[in-house]
Amino acid sequence: MEEAKPVTQWKDRIMPVLNSKAHEFRMLGYKKASTEDVWQCMQKKIWKNNPDKRLYEVVQDIFHLSNNQYVSFITVEAYQNDDLMASIEALKQGSESSD
Repeated sequence: MEEAKPVTQWKDRIMPVLNSKAHEFRMLGYKKASTEDVWQCMQKKIWKNNPDKRLYEVVQDIFHLSNNQYVSFITVEAYQNDDLMASIEALKQGSESSD
Protein backbone atom coordinates (compact mmCIF):
# COMPACT_ATOMS: atom_id res chain seq x y z
CA MET A 1 0.00 0.00 0.00
CA GLU A 2 1.22 3.51 -0.80
CA GLU A 3 2.47 5.53 2.13
CA ALA A 4 0.85 8.79 3.11
CA LYS A 5 2.48 11.91 1.68
CA PRO A 6 1.63 15.62 1.69
CA VAL A 7 -1.01 16.11 -1.00
CA THR A 8 1.21 18.44 -3.04
CA GLN A 9 3.56 15.52 -3.68
CA TRP A 10 0.78 13.58 -5.42
CA LYS A 11 0.04 16.22 -8.08
CA ASP A 12 1.91 14.55 -10.96
CA ARG A 13 0.36 11.15 -10.22
CA ILE A 14 -3.21 12.49 -10.07
CA MET A 15 -3.20 14.66 -13.21
CA PRO A 16 -5.57 12.25 -15.02
CA VAL A 17 -8.02 12.57 -12.12
CA LEU A 18 -7.76 16.37 -12.12
CA ASN A 19 -8.28 16.40 -15.89
CA SER A 20 -11.33 14.17 -15.50
CA LYS A 21 -12.86 16.45 -12.86
CA ALA A 22 -12.21 19.58 -14.94
CA HIS A 23 -13.81 17.84 -17.93
CA GLU A 24 -16.83 16.91 -15.78
CA PHE A 25 -17.30 20.57 -14.80
CA ARG A 26 -17.02 21.66 -18.43
CA MET A 27 -19.68 19.08 -19.35
CA LEU A 28 -21.90 20.62 -16.66
CA GLY A 29 -21.58 24.01 -18.37
CA TYR A 30 -18.64 25.57 -16.53
CA LYS A 31 -16.78 26.24 -19.79
CA LYS A 32 -13.66 27.77 -18.20
CA ALA A 33 -13.06 24.95 -15.71
CA SER A 34 -9.39 24.00 -15.83
CA THR A 35 -7.22 21.35 -14.26
CA GLU A 36 -5.27 24.03 -12.40
CA ASP A 37 -8.50 25.56 -11.04
CA VAL A 38 -9.56 22.16 -9.70
CA TRP A 39 -6.12 21.68 -8.11
CA GLN A 40 -6.23 25.15 -6.50
CA CYS A 41 -9.76 24.52 -5.24
CA MET A 42 -8.71 21.24 -3.64
CA GLN A 43 -5.70 22.85 -1.99
CA LYS A 44 -7.52 25.89 -0.64
CA LYS A 45 -10.93 24.44 0.26
CA ILE A 46 -10.45 20.74 0.93
CA TRP A 47 -6.78 20.16 1.82
CA LYS A 48 -5.94 23.20 3.90
CA ASN A 49 -2.43 23.00 5.40
CA ASN A 50 -1.25 20.29 2.96
CA PRO A 51 -2.25 17.18 4.99
CA ASP A 52 -0.66 13.77 4.55
CA LYS A 53 -2.89 11.42 2.57
CA ARG A 54 -2.62 8.18 0.68
CA LEU A 55 -3.11 8.17 -3.09
CA TYR A 56 -6.58 6.61 -2.93
CA GLU A 57 -7.69 9.26 -0.40
CA VAL A 58 -6.52 12.09 -2.67
CA VAL A 59 -8.34 10.57 -5.67
CA GLN A 60 -11.48 10.05 -3.59
CA ASP A 61 -11.42 13.68 -2.40
CA ILE A 62 -11.18 14.94 -5.99
CA PHE A 63 -14.04 12.77 -7.22
CA HIS A 64 -16.17 13.94 -4.28
CA LEU A 65 -15.62 17.64 -5.08
CA SER A 66 -19.09 19.00 -5.82
CA ASN A 67 -19.91 21.61 -8.40
CA ASN A 68 -21.21 23.83 -5.56
CA GLN A 69 -17.83 23.72 -3.81
CA TYR A 70 -16.04 24.46 -7.07
CA VAL A 71 -18.30 27.39 -8.03
CA SER A 72 -18.01 28.82 -4.52
CA PHE A 73 -14.22 28.67 -4.78
CA ILE A 74 -14.15 30.26 -8.25
CA THR A 75 -16.48 33.05 -7.11
CA VAL A 76 -14.37 33.89 -4.05
CA GLU A 77 -11.18 33.79 -6.12
CA ALA A 78 -12.69 36.16 -8.67
CA TYR A 79 -13.55 38.68 -5.96
CA GLN A 80 -10.14 38.35 -4.27
CA ASN A 81 -8.21 38.64 -7.53
CA ASP A 82 -10.21 41.62 -8.73
CA ASP A 83 -7.86 44.52 -9.39
CA LEU A 84 -8.88 47.16 -6.87
CA MET A 85 -7.37 50.07 -8.77
CA ALA A 86 -9.08 49.01 -12.00
CA SER A 87 -12.38 48.83 -10.14
CA ILE A 88 -11.90 52.32 -8.69
CA GLU A 89 -10.94 53.70 -12.11
CA ALA A 90 -14.02 52.10 -13.69
CA LEU A 91 -16.23 53.66 -11.03
CA LYS A 92 -14.64 57.06 -11.60
CA GLN A 93 -15.15 56.81 -15.35
CA GLY A 94 -18.74 55.70 -14.87
CA SER A 95 -19.55 58.62 -12.60
CA GLU A 96 -17.82 61.11 -14.92
CA SER A 97 -19.83 59.94 -17.93
CA SER A 98 -23.12 60.27 -16.06
CA ASP A 99 -22.44 63.90 -15.08
